[in-house]
Amino acid sequence: MTLVSQSMTLEDYLRYDDGTDTRYALENGQLVIIPPESDRNQRIASFLFACFLQQGIPPARLRIGLEIVVAGRRATTRFPDIAILSEELEAVLAGARRATVMLDMPPPSLVVEIVSPGSENRDRDYRYKRSEYAARGITDYWIVDPIEEKVTILSLVEGLYEEQVFEGDRSLASTVLPDLPLTATEIWAIA
Repeated sequence: MTLVSQSMTLEDYLRYDDGTDTRYALENGQLVIIPPESDRNQRIASFLFACFLQQGIPPARLRIGLEIVVAGRRATTRFPDIAILSEELEAVLAGARRATVMLDMPPPSLVVEIVSPGSENRDRDYRYKRSEYAARGITDYWIVDPIEEKVTILSLVEGLYEEQVFEGDRSLASTVLPDLPLTATEIWAIA
């Protein structure tokens, strides 16, 4: 739901405070409300977070609710469901007032988007975020799709994402987490 009809700059957005706990993002210069996630998507995010911890990712490098500024024609921010920070980004964000990855900061190493129902959400996750995250230099972008029960892992190679789709009992293969013993079937079993 778009709230402001006139275009906002990134600076306007970063200063914006309506005094509520409503979560907003900036999409193509427009302020939009981020609705709460479904229970299923939250369970998937929690499960993946726990899997990443079991792989030895330090808790300080795992984030839920991280905001990423992406380049585009107009100012846009994204809130991936889970992010794994690089060591450099962890150091830059340490003690920050706001967990926002600005354009001049190192990118996260991996982001996970869990697809919500609706064609607008699918387009956003499969099309727009793909190019935005690649432009930011994010090594791995995972699209976890509980609707189609598949996981698409996009790995950055020479500035473009190479895609692998995982369904059923095929083990996920990731540049950032090469030894992750996880299948798509295991993800859907908890959801």
